[in-house]
Amino acid sequence: MGKFITESGLKKIQEELEHRKVTIRQSIAAAIKEAKEQGDLSENAEYSEAKRQQAENEARVAELEFMLKESTVVKYDKTNAIVQMGSTVKVKLNGDEMEFQIVGSNEANPAEMKISNESPMGKAFMGHIKGDKVEVTTPIGKTKYEILDLK
Repeated sequence: MGKFITESGLKKIQEELEHRKVTIRQSIAAAIKEAKEQGDLSENAEYSEAKRQQAENEARVAELEFMLKESTVVKYDKTNAIVQMGSTVKVKLNGDEMEFQIVGSNEANPAEMKISNESPMGKAFMGHIKGDKVEVTTPIGKTKYEILDLK
């Protein structure tokens, strides 16, 4: 079994894959064609760079295709009042309030407050309800959060 992913995460992967397969591939192909027309490829920096970009793009395309093949989409059930994948959880820690969205590990992005369901925080919040106090064990110690709201 692969990784879990939200519907919005699936859509982002599909959009990136389509963009790489169509737009970026065409752009790189044009750059390679133009570089070939300049003659001697052994000393052609533009050709070497375009081939490097092509290899990077194809590696990412393969990675995205693998992610799509191996991922299981988890649907967010709005009628269920417990923390689940796709939930946005408003919590209080030491008087400060913050919001996290619980997502699959492929979608996690701490800068966007998206935490993985596999992370210590994600695991701790899963299955809890509004009003619960949740203890999270991290490498720096234990922290208590209070769940204020769920969306």
